[in-house]
Amino acid sequence: MNQQKKSMILLIFLVIVWGINWPISKIALDYAPPLLFAGIRTVVGGIILILIALPKVKELRFKQLWPIYLISAVLSIVFYYGFQTIGLQYVPAGLFSSIVFLQPVLLGIFSWLWLGESMYGLKMAGLLLGFLGVASLSIGGINGSISIWGIVLALASALSWALGTIYMKRNAVRVDMLWMTAMQITIGGIILLLSGSATEKWSDITWSGTFIVDTLFIAIFVIALGWLIYFKLINEGEAGKVGSFTFLIPLISIATSVVFLKEQITINLVIGLLLIVSSIVLVNVKIGRAAKQSVS
Repeated sequence: MNQQKKSMILLIFLVIVWGINWPISKIALDYAPPLLFAGIRTVVGGIILILIALPKVKELRFKQLWPIYLISAVLSIVFYYGFQTIGLQYVPAGLFSSIVFLQPVLLGIFSWLWLGESMYGLKMAGLLLGFLGVASLSIGGINGSISIWGIVLALASALSWALGTIYMKRNAVRVDMLWMTAMQITIGGIILLLSGSATEKWSDITWSGTFIVDTLFIAIFVIALGWLIYFKLINEGEAGKVGSFTFLIPLISIATSVVFLKEQITINLVIGLLLIVSSIVLVNVKIGRAAKQSVS
């Protein structure tokens, strides 16, 4: 099997597991408080990554790099998974994921402002469509059928993920990416676990078979393997492909949420989702003159 086929298989795997993560997480929330659930799954995923990274232990350099690990953990794990897990209690999983995957749109703005990346007409049109999509989705919340707090937490998840990605990009030359991933997930998971222990009750967790299977699936496939594959594809020059395929994730999330959670498809959700998908495609796919300008 050639490298291109391997990369495509890994990309398909990533899109699928990150898509079904949302309804699976919502199911697990019936058995555990949000912060404790977020902490447990993230710590388990972090431990798995540490075991994988141990052969490169010399690259850890924890004494020198701990501030980078900590800041990245707060942005990409504590805020992202914290807002996400709490917010899923207030809105449908499909809707929540569609808002969170405005992250590539926000990333486009921040990359332009802080990393000096190009901003062209096609990308600006995509950003506008993205915000119109969020506005359409939010109408349901304003009318009372969807919690506005759920919308806010979804936007906060997208914002923290985008900021965390920018921070990682700016420090990529200083750290080993495998250890960076392992440390940010482990440290973030510990913070979430401590926060949950202080504000929630461990006795409220129902250690059923469903909860254990869901938590292990998310920890192993979504967090540990998912982030490993994500950075592997980016390091092999597949960043553009990964970015252009992320719009499939909320589609998978909504489809699986409708099937397994019996979530309803409303006109606001359809309009908003179409606008967001169009936004993400325009931001990530360079066409015609925009592609030529990027190459030049």
